[in-house]
Amino acid sequence: MPDLLIELFSEEIPARMQTRAGEDLKKRITDGLVEAGLTYAGAASLTTPRRLTLAVEGLLAESPSIREERKGPKVGAPDQAIEGFLRGAGVTRDQLEERETPKGAVYFAMIEKPGRPATDIVAEVLEATIRNFPWPKSMRWGSGSMRWVRPLHSILCILNDETGAQVVPLEVEGIKSGDTTEGHRFMAPNQFSVTSFEDYAAKLKRAFVVLSPEERAEHIWNDAQNMAFAAGLEVVDDKGLLAEVAGLVEWPVVLMGQIDEEFLELPPEVLQTSMKEHQKFFSVKNPKTGRIERFITVANRETADNGATILAGNQKVLSARLADAKFFWENDLRVAKSDMTQWTRALENVTFHNKLGTQAERIDRIAALARELAPVVGADADQAEKAARLAKADLSSEMVNEFPELQGLMGRYYIEAAGEDAAVAAVAQEHYSPLGPSDDVPTAPLSVTVALADKLDTLTGFWAIDEKPTGSKDPFALRRAALGVIRLVLENNLRFGFLSTAWKCVKKCGTDRELEHLEKIFRNQIQADADTLKRFGLEGLPKEGVKDFFADLQSNLQENLKEWIVRDHATTRDLLSFFHDRLKTFLRDEGIRHDIIDACIAMEGNDDLNLLVKRARALNAVIATEDGENLVQGFKRANNILSQAEEKDGVEYSYGADVKFAETDSEKALFAALDQAQAQIGTALASEDFPAAMTAMSALRGPVDAFFEDVQVNTDNDILRRNRLNLLSQIRKVCSSVADLTRIEG
Repeated sequence: MPDLLIELFSEEIPARMQTRAGEDLKKRITDGLVEAGLTYAGAASLTTPRRLTLAVEGLLAESPSIREERKGPKVGAPDQAIEGFLRGAGVTRDQLEERETPKGAVYFAMIEKPGRPATDIVAEVLEATIRNFPWPKSMRWGSGSMRWVRPLHSILCILNDETGAQVVPLEVEGIKSGDTTEGHRFMAPNQFSVTSFEDYAAKLKRAFVVLSPEERAEHIWNDAQNMAFAAGLEVVDDKGLLAEVAGLVEWPVVLMGQIDEEFLELPPEVLQTSMKEHQKFFSVKNPKTGRIERFITVANRETADNGATILAGNQKVLSARLADAKFFWENDLRVAKSDMTQWTRALENVTFHNKLGTQAERIDRIAALARELAPVVGADADQAEKAARLAKADLSSEMVNEFPELQGLMGRYYIEAAGEDAAVAAVAQEHYSPLGPSDDVPTAPLSVTVALADKLDTLTGFWAIDEKPTGSKDPFALRRAALGVIRLVLENNLRFGFLSTAWKCVKKCGTDRELEHLEKIFRNQIQADADTLKRFGLEGLPKEGVKDFFADLQSNLQENLKEWIVRDHATTRDLLSFFHDRLKTFLRDEGIRHDIIDACIAMEGNDDLNLLVKRARALNAVIATEDGENLVQGFKRANNILSQAEEKDGVEYSYGADVKFAETDSEKALFAALDQAQAQIGTALASEDFPAAMTAMSALRGPVDAFFEDVQVNTDNDILRRNRLNLLSQIRKVCSSVADLTRIEG
């Protein structure tokens, strides 16, 4: 079986596109080969800045011959139908065979497709792949019409087996396939031929090209760590930057340079971000002080002076970049120490969303909500409001304008520089967290308070304007915000009513904004500005007419207000349902099924997320036991019998069973067990001891099973039947006080 080697050689491919391009090349080629009948043993793609490579092992030499039987129209069918079948099957009428079937005589065609050489199939598949490659961005060059990410120079495509290698002939836009490639652009630019993947990889290595991106990354990291260690320093870990830099070079040469002394007092995050974003440098820090003192750069070639010229040029450019960062830092510090309110005032001119107002208006809402949440979290209300008003001030700073990813972090530095308490300063950085499922959750009361207020305002605001996630689309990251609220509540063991809190937020984003808008109009009924008059079509109307119009408008305000309140309440309930859905996803990782959560959501207090989760975890633990599982089945049996009887009789059996009508020991035992369970469950629920409540409920398993084994509920004796149905109602009542077991599947 031959092996296939493909290389598409071009100008430099952007590093961020290389991994995906390698995967696309592999998928499109292998899918095309298999679809054409060519199976293979294994395939691997590799990338460098100038080449996409695919190696396929154990490919069939040719596709197998296929003999296929195809059923056609009935004998005697219209000629048009028969001719269409002949064209589709690729046969003539005299090649058709008539066969009797239960539905009459039918035409059948035997279609034979001979096998095809692998070279023909590979050529077709590769050409189609090149012409339709899914680059995120592509370009045309020269006079051709083909698009590629950068100009494509050559196509290497060979099949090799024990007899040797052969070129797969094809031509795409004047580029003919061959068995040659080039080495490093500067260090070994000459062409050379190859006969197999092993030969190809070995010759590339001798031509200063490391084919594997993983090998390049490992080489970079090892050399960088060794250099830093030798100087008593350590490299700041950054896997994303490492992958990107490995995609920028074919022959990585690691160099370590100095940072000018005047920049060493900049915050380490500023140095690290500036070097990463602008220069693709790794930061090297002093483990004793935490200062960033040097940088690692990766050249794409070896030089006679061992990189001295390259380092000198990089250090010159870096100094210019860091001079800008230092200028921003010093300017921002002056503002922070003198008057940070000028930053918050500037946010009055920054729109958060055209339907939700400015950033300054949003900060007002967050600050108000933070005051309300502070007692729940255990934070000081005044401090919470102050922290909320300062937390986003750095959005107006020059440093964050240059490096948006430093928002929050710079706020912490600036608020501390302004002389505020460290806990208030920490809020600026921590209130954005958690950003994802693996992100740390704040625990400091002030940070938790403002983080909750920030996320709840985001969620309720976008719900109020009906900008909810749809399908896979979530442009405002509302699912992430909801998960953040859930984690903040659970990991800090917080208790508050979500519905009332969300209602206040929705009201501020919805009804209150609309009322405020109308109040402004009413305050200026007679002196309404030209824009307002034009909006209502009142230009040229006498003042008395304008006054009468606004009086009528104001008389309808109360009715409109009722509609807004109903709408906002519905919005709040819908948002709670969204939280419940996110909670199901969150608890799935704990092995808690959706139906168990639904059984708890159906209970009172389901807007207390912490309470809801505690109930769900306790129920999940009970359902996992044999007693719990069997009790659910017994409960469902009791509920089904009871529901059918109530529907048939047209009455509700919930008036209490009497033990004096019990005939069997098992029946009497169930009465006693229910009384005991009801008392224990009531006590446990009052203290929110859900494990104890669930344990008491599961203890009913034995008495319920024994009852159904010994007793016929629907007996001919009406008195006994009613009493036993009321006893089943007692089972339903006691169990349903813990969770809605009707929602448990199975």
